[in-house]
Amino acid sequence: MENQQQSWKSKISFRNATVFLCFFNLVIILYLLQGFMSVISSRRLIPDQLDAVQVRYIKESEELHRNMEPLELIKRVREIEQETHGEPEAVQPKATKQTAADYLSKRLTNFRSTNDANNQKAVEEWRIRKMERARQRELERNGTFITQHKINF
Repeated sequence: MENQQQSWKSKISFRNATVFLCFFNLVIILYLLQGFMSVISSRRLIPDQLDAVQVRYIKESEELHRNMEPLELIKRVREIEQETHGEPEAVQPKATKQTAADYLSKRLTNFRSTNDANNQKAVEEWRIRKMERARQRELERNGTFITQHKINF
């Protein structure tokens, strides 16, 4: 009985298992390739029919796309654009334009000066708060460091 078990164990080795596994994988690959090739060959039998179906589908989709375009809306938009571009601009006297430009220039200058002052003030306040927070953190670190030294001694 022991001879049978030992002979059986000697027949199953890593090498034999590897050879068997490789053979099994090869059989599976050949089976899959055969199935894949049969699908390809069946498609080659009727390529004209598939092409005609695809061409018809493409034509139908293009026709539907053209039918869905809002042609009337596009025409109306083009008419409106031509009307706005075709009309001459109402001419204002140069004096009116100049006074309006001067007024806007003065407003921008005033706005910038007050805005700069406000920005400077805000930056200064932010800097002060940041420095205060840094001092607080430093005090906390020093306080923690001192308390740790007291605990360790």
